[in-house]
Amino acid sequence: MSTPGRGLPPGGTGAGAGTGIRLHAPAPGWALDADVVVVGSGVAGLTAALRCAAAGRRTVVVTKARLDDGSTRWAQGGIAAALGEGDTPEQHLDDTLVAGAGLCDEAAVRLLVTEGPDAVRRLMATGAVFDTSAETGEIELTREGGHHRRRIAHAGGDATGAEISRALVEAVQAAGIRTVENALVLDLLQDARGRTAGVTLHVMGEGQHDGVGAVHAPAVILATGGMGQVFSATTNPSVSTGDGVALALRAGAEVSDLEFVQFHPTVLFLGPDAEGQQPLVSEAVRGEGAHLVDADGVRFMVGQHELAELAPRDIVAKGIMRRMQEQGARHMFLDARHFGAEMWEQRFPTILAACRSHGIDPVAEPIPVAPAAHYASGGVRTDLHGRTTVPGLYACGEVACTGVHGANRLASNSLLEGLVFAERIADDITARALTGGGPGIPVPATGPLQPAEARYEIQRIMTDGAGVLRSAGSLRTAAEALEGLYATALNNLEAHGKTAEPGVDTWEATNLLCVARVLVAAALRRVETRGCHWREDHPDRDDAAWRRHLVVRLSATEKRALVVTPTDSADFPSVHVPLSTQSLEQ
Repeated sequence: MSTPGRGLPPGGTGAGAGTGIRLHAPAPGWALDADVVVVGSGVAGLTAALRCAAAGRRTVVVTKARLDDGSTRWAQGGIAAALGEGDTPEQHLDDTLVAGAGLCDEAAVRLLVTEGPDAVRRLMATGAVFDTSAETGEIELTREGGHHRRRIAHAGGDATGAEISRALVEAVQAAGIRTVENALVLDLLQDARGRTAGVTLHVMGEGQHDGVGAVHAPAVILATGGMGQVFSATTNPSVSTGDGVALALRAGAEVSDLEFVQFHPTVLFLGPDAEGQQPLVSEAVRGEGAHLVDADGVRFMVGQHELAELAPRDIVAKGIMRRMQEQGARHMFLDARHFGAEMWEQRFPTILAACRSHGIDPVAEPIPVAPAAHYASGGVRTDLHGRTTVPGLYACGEVACTGVHGANRLASNSLLEGLVFAERIADDITARALTGGGPGIPVPATGPLQPAEARYEIQRIMTDGAGVLRSAGSLRTAAEALEGLYATALNNLEAHGKTAEPGVDTWEATNLLCVARVLVAAALRRVETRGCHWREDHPDRDDAAWRRHLVVRLSATEKRALVVTPTDSADFPSVHVPLSTQSLEQ
């Protein structure tokens, strides 16, 4: 059943409907049994794993790289929560709703900001150590864009994610939770009724397990992170190829708001041809007083927003892009020379080292910056317990769309969202009688694999057509190019029985194409500018027509079709899907 205001939109698939599409891969050669399999080792995945294991559930963590290589460790700025004197969850809620540009689900945001402070305290009890004031011993808090108060807790100056990752990894290891590292998840296993039965995965390299295998479990938690590698320049690590969103779509789940990709305004500019992961210059640098300036030293954000450089990220990114267009420049500058060497070395040592490694000394010169793909506000849509439209499949962290972020994530809400919703997922799982978890029904692979080199073509297409600046023309060009890649591969499969050789590179390229097609389809459909979706041909926000969400699914009857359905209102659509057999039969 659905909760009021959070039900299926017209044309929704309903619980457990599958597509029949699976990646081409060898049959599993080994298997593990568990109650819960967590896919991902960032703050969301490890928090969920620890809580499930503590409740006595047999838990297995599957991660694409090493246990400590999740996206969390790249987070510089910190984690937002109303921890400071005079701050309240209500004020945090207000800032989040403003940043979300009319599309946040207020119920989800209220959960985030009210449960967030205690969740951070539990994280500290797990072993995470945040920076404290030498005078008072209290947690030091800073500001970032969109926040009207200092509420960002940080660690190691600008190494918050690394500290959180360290603490959680050590806790997982101490708890003896079983882990499978260097494993790319492939597809969801489902039983005859469409319920989750585990995952297939491929372990890269030697170890206890190697090659394609399976983890059988009645509950799967997707915590796979983002999809930033769909663009040429991103702050995301190379493993962020949208694997969780693509898996969920193939399993019949629905995604929402994928057109809202946040481009971080201040990424170290390494040249016009730079590709892959780029060094991030945290928003906290601006929070401590750095200024955005052009080549003439003019602070161009002053007068564009009441918070100037600390406006929400979409506004700052647009401000930078506009100034670049006006001046024919490839980048702007972030000037923090007035910090002095001591502050740079103590407060931002990681950023200082990254800049210096590329020949830039922030102590003596402004930092060249430009926007780059950073965070996916949308993802696999869930209810307030992290449940997706597929029974037994959960999602949390960047892979999920809980309704918290709306059209634009408020700075440093991402770690908090992963933390809070991971706990809610674990509580939901442990409150239920787990059933099923058998081997699942084998499904023949029906979708074509992309060749490895398609990854770079997809990135070029997306950067040119669906980046910070979008239009109907650029998006149609991108859509046609992406469909061309898919059609060529599909024709080779159906007419000639050929597909690219199964392997990590081809699976990742195929996942990237899947999420790219969805992103472009949604961006074409949303004919307005809202949050971090900027249409040059429709520069205004249109609440009357577009204060609503777009829900996308793969058609179960036509393998090439994406079904894009607008909701009837701004209410965030999500579905309660029961996990137990008893509940399913009622």
